[in-house]
Amino acid sequence: MADGPTINTIAARAGVSIASVSRVLNGLPTRQETVRKVMAAADELGYVRNAVARSLKSRRTHQVAFAMADVGNPAYLAMLREIQPVLKAAGYRLVLHSTDAVAADEIDVLRSLGERYVDGLIMSPLRVTDAHLETLAAARAPVVIIGQVPEGTPVDNVRADSRTGVRLAIDHLHALGRRRVAMVNGPLDTVPGAARGAGYREALEAVGLPYDEDLVQIADFYRPEGRRAVAELLARRPDVDALMCANDLIALGALDVLRDAGRRVPEDVAVAGMDDTDLAAASWPSLTSVSLGSAERGRVAAELLLERLNGGEREPRRVTVPPRLVVRASTAGEGHCGEGHGTGHGTEGHGTEGHGTEGHGTEGHGTEGSGA
Repeated sequence: MADGPTINTIAARAGVSIASVSRVLNGLPTRQETVRKVMAAADELGYVRNAVARSLKSRRTHQVAFAMADVGNPAYLAMLREIQPVLKAAGYRLVLHSTDAVAADEIDVLRSLGERYVDGLIMSPLRVTDAHLETLAAARAPVVIIGQVPEGTPVDNVRADSRTGVRLAIDHLHALGRRRVAMVNGPLDTVPGAARGAGYREALEAVGLPYDEDLVQIADFYRPEGRRAVAELLARRPDVDALMCANDLIALGALDVLRDAGRRVPEDVAVAGMDDTDLAAASWPSLTSVSLGSAERGRVAAELLLERLNGGEREPRRVTVPPRLVVRASTAGEGHCGEGHGTGHGTEGHGTEGHGTEGHGTEGHGTEGSGA
């Protein structure tokens, strides 16, 4: 196989010095006429710059990693769709990690930053343990957490406010006359689960409904788990007239079970989810859901990371994205779709959650990162 073009052959083709070719290919200041000649010669010869050698010289890989719990979760896909174009416009490639919410895998990703395979990391874990925090403090590259971290953690973070989101949904269900509102929640050792459970209790109290442990069912954040959990709940409490589900995937599982049981939605049982994913609008009936701003959280996280990569020295920033209720047929019936009800509070600074209000869970501090 013939050797590929080198800076020597490019210099000969362009009629410039080898030093000039080197300057152009490494992005150093050079006369525009020289740049034009070198790039034209490089294209003609099919020259591809050696990214490894270039990164060794510049100490930049022009790659950024995004680590999430589940690449199949549409909330993470919404984040991804915003993260990638922001980074691409700045000249960065995106490397994806799906950790299955395994803490050891997430910590390994953080430690691997020392290997300089990427210039920075966006991470959205379900839990943040003490080991996470220790590794974050020692991180060898900028990190942005999509989710909440304790005060003093030296990273930027972008948060949801799912407690307020649950309150919006419960207020809506109560206004429709629903009085036996069950909660199908995620694992309580995750912050999404802990926060949404706390929001459910607070919302019931605010509208004057009693908290009944019998109306609470725990599942994982997946559609099959939603089916299992709702089947168990309805067998125990067939009088339920509304379901508040901790994410859209659980809510879709609830719709499956209700359909199979011959229960009409929303006439017999109203159903609300969280995340307002693409699946919510596409389901039948269309699903009322609380938007936690997954796309906006992704975009803001990418912008914060770019600030760090561009040399921004400042105190860690916390941005809270407010929730918004999107009303569709699963609660209000056909003809009442797409109405939005937001909280109206700001998104910068401390936001509505403050420090630690999302709860700690049994495994650690946790984050609101999943959007699940």
